[in-house]
Amino acid sequence: MTETNPTPEPEDHNEASQGDPTPADDRDALAEAEAILNEEAARAESEQADPSDPVAQAEQKAAEHLADLQRLQAEYVNYRKRVDRDRAAAGEQATIKLIESLIPVLDDVSKAREHGDLEDGPFASIATKLEEALGRMGWSSFGAEGEEFDPQLHEALTSQPSTDVEVPTVQIVAQPGHRVGDRVVRAARVIVAQPE
Repeated sequence: MTETNPTPEPEDHNEASQGDPTPADDRDALAEAEAILNEEAARAESEQADPSDPVAQAEQKAAEHLADLQRLQAEYVNYRKRVDRDRAAAGEQATIKLIESLIPVLDDVSKAREHGDLEDGPFASIATKLEEALGRMGWSSFGAEGEEFDPQLHEALTSQPSTDVEVPTVQIVAQPGHRVGDRVVRAARVIVAQPE
């Protein structure tokens, strides 16, 4: 009978190459984190109030009430911020509606000023007071001849070729624009000079 030598099994030099693809350093960090979590859970269980200790029970109740109070305070702060933001948006919207209703009056004031009808007299004073009152609410008018044409601010009624400009430029302002803060209520209606 001949003796057969069983083939030797290969030695396992690398634990990471067998079923677990995680490197040894990562496994150590994971094990350490798991141990910390287990210790914290055990500590929390040991700190729970003993039913027979009224002081520990009172401290636990106080801690619960403090956590509830902090949560309610955070909710209240968020609520106040939301209300303030909504109030500011509603105020701005009301101002915009007011300006929109006054645009025809403001256009008439602008035309009267162009024609020299508001240089002095009671109507000049009324127009100035109206514009100052609206200015305190955040209103301003814009649009002037010679400005570079900006489609965000200007509405081109027509354009004309010109050799005097290098970029599209406002040549005539038919009606000034109006805005509240940074929000355009009506774009300035203009005639644009285009470079040839």
